[in-house]
Amino acid sequence: MEVATCSMFLAHAHGVGVLPPPAAAARSVTKQSYTYTRRKRLATVRAVMARPQEVVAAPAPAPAPPARPAVPPPPARERTAPLPPAPATTTTTYRDNWFDKLAIGYLSRNLQEASGMKNGKDGYEGLIEAALAISALFRVDQQWETVASALERAFPSYILTMIKVMMPPSRFSREYFAAFTTIFFPWLVGPCEVRESEVDGRKEKNVVYIPRCRFLESTNCVGMCTNLCKIPCQKFIQDSLGTAVYMSPNFEDMSCEMIFGQQPPEDDPALKQPCFRTKCIAKQNRQVNCSI
Repeated sequence: MEVATCSMFLAHAHGVGVLPPPAAAARSVTKQSYTYTRRKRLATVRAVMARPQEVVAAPAPAPAPPARPAVPPPPARERTAPLPPAPATTTTTYRDNWFDKLAIGYLSRNLQEASGMKNGKDGYEGLIEAALAISALFRVDQQWETVASALERAFPSYILTMIKVMMPPSRFSREYFAAFTTIFFPWLVGPCEVRESEVDGRKEKNVVYIPRCRFLESTNCVGMCTNLCKIPCQKFIQDSLGTAVYMSPNFEDMSCEMIFGQQPPEDDPALKQPCFRTKCIAKQNRQVNCSI
């Protein structure tokens, strides 16, 4: 051991190459490889840094779109109140009692006898059918005469004469006729009530207000309302009972007022009302020009 060690030192002193142990040789190779790789990387980095830098031009910005002209704000609109909803077009349902059916059938038969035309329908439908036949086949003046004749058939002449003599025109007779109508004629015109009006500076309960006329609602016909109800009834009450009456229908809401003691105006607005062409039963069923 000592001899070998001494030999190694002597060899090193004389410059004789002596192989290192295997482990030391491996470490030496690894260190040299690492040093070579590091030197190579440093040389590459120095070469890159030594090159002149390339100037890269930035892309030109996209041209801005042309400015749009300023649009003035819309003028402020005036706020208006909303329109009221259209009234609902509902049909009134009637439940006629035995008295109503008896009176309806009685008047319907008198209209059929006066016109000479029969129909096999019952109830209020038969009454409307009789009135529709008169409207379709007779002139306006003949319609008045036919309805007046039917009313004379319906009421005995001696009763009408007695009423006319015993109840001359007065406040009492006007209020009596108004109350009598609301009690005994709802089957014909629908539910109604008594209202007041001014007569000669005094308040009287001489007005019959019909919120929705049954006859007008059933026909939707201006001509049948005026020619078969309004004008003949005004004339019949004036001639048979001796009391003036003015019937003022409202064709917008189908209401009506019967004002006892008031003469109908010469320029009656009801006679200027145009026909309900889209709803008129006479126009649809019989192609009748019901306008006056």
